[in-house]
Amino acid sequence: MNCQTHLFRGQDPRLVTRRWFFQQCAVGLGAVALNALLQQDGLAATVAGLDPMAPKKPHHAPKAKRIIHLFMGGGPSHLELFDNKPELAKWNGKLPPAELLKGYRSAFINPNSSLLGPKFKFAKHGQSGAEVSEILPYFSEIVDDCCIVKSMVSDAFNHAPAQLFMSTGSQIAGRPSFGAWSTYGLGSETKDLPGFVVLQSGAKGPSGGFGNWGSGFLPTVHAGVPFRSSGDAVMYLANPKGVDPELQKDTLDTINRLNRRRLDVIGDPEIATRVASYEMAYRMQTSAPELMDLSKESKETLEMYGAEPGKSSYANNCLLARRLIERGVRFVELFHESWDQHGGLVSGLQKNCKDTDKASAALVKDLKQRGLLKDTLVLWGGEFGRTPMVQGGNDGRDHHPNAFTMWMAGGGVKPGLTLGESDEFGFNAVRDKVHVHDLHATLLHLLGFNHEKLTYRFQGRDFRLTDVSGEVVEKMIA
Repeated sequence: MNCQTHLFRGQDPRLVTRRWFFQQCAVGLGAVALNALLQQDGLAATVAGLDPMAPKKPHHAPKAKRIIHLFMGGGPSHLELFDNKPELAKWNGKLPPAELLKGYRSAFINPNSSLLGPKFKFAKHGQSGAEVSEILPYFSEIVDDCCIVKSMVSDAFNHAPAQLFMSTGSQIAGRPSFGAWSTYGLGSETKDLPGFVVLQSGAKGPSGGFGNWGSGFLPTVHAGVPFRSSGDAVMYLANPKGVDPELQKDTLDTINRLNRRRLDVIGDPEIATRVASYEMAYRMQTSAPELMDLSKESKETLEMYGAEPGKSSYANNCLLARRLIERGVRFVELFHESWDQHGGLVSGLQKNCKDTDKASAALVKDLKQRGLLKDTLVLWGGEFGRTPMVQGGNDGRDHHPNAFTMWMAGGGVKPGLTLGESDEFGFNAVRDKVHVHDLHATLLHLLGFNHEKLTYRFQGRDFRLTDVSGEVVEKMIA
């Protein structure tokens, strides 16, 4: 135990009392007890110096082993993309019914603004007959592989809190992200790359910032690691001049010996994180350049994604996401900002769809043809939708949490299903409502977890991704 090396140092064994033993060895006993409890729960015993990212067994047999989250930051308009509302077109330019606005609060506009009809045409596609906008021609090719949820609802109507809510289950910064909960529960299947990787594209970074992929009060080893989609994946990965591999290895070994010695004394999980980070960085000097080299992909694959080696783009990120999960990464999150069309709705949506539609569909097709889609869950969506009411003259919509659309593919979700319905204006979800907590509960279920039992004790209480809510949406599961 931790106090063993100090037990008789400078002490007459005959004078060692029970009181002295518990005073001097309290930390060691606590570490032993915590280690035993963690092992009972099948979780990482970082205090014992074990690998905090070692693969772990979930509560039940999982349908999904990994997740790729395509986060469309800013709030894509469901009314122009997925949720066709002919009645809304008839009401274009008219005031909404008074009963529709009862108790409603919008982010910026006066709720009593004129209704705005859909800006694009819709058509049915696939055997499922899913209705899709004309500006999503590639998504229309994969609708039979997807579960489209038209009845999503959120509690937040501004970007930062809504993104945090979608990412962490809380509007308050500092909670663990969904990706962090995933690696906390499942560990990682790679030792050469982080278990949770983040890629970004678009006009700007996410409004919720680092909190979207942070570890919160979980050990920081579970936080997402931002990668760049061109050049070196991580800054300062290469050795500086004058540092050869032998010197680097000797330095790393010495630092890790000191860290492990300290870990044995105080059992702080953050020391285990530091050790794992140093060792990971060393291995990534070999694994990351190979990962980033998209020129190794076939010409057909590059064309399918619209990817261009050496450039930074959403298309490259989608291809990198596939390469990451092939190498054992548990959770990959792609942020693409911004879908925040308060004005310039038509041109903004056309550009965003041009930048993302082809690659998103290619990712699903590519995973499917490689046999990876069956246990890889792809999730697409933003933090909320857009209002049926107009903003920005005649070409914009405000934030709207009462009804929006997300889609999923693979990983045990029911393909070809369109779940839920909003009212005739696309204002409120009226059938099979899916709250963000319900979505998280369902995704954790697909990963093999009872969302009420995947918890972490912090500040005297047990926390979980779904807070105190959430129901598994059985209709979504194949």
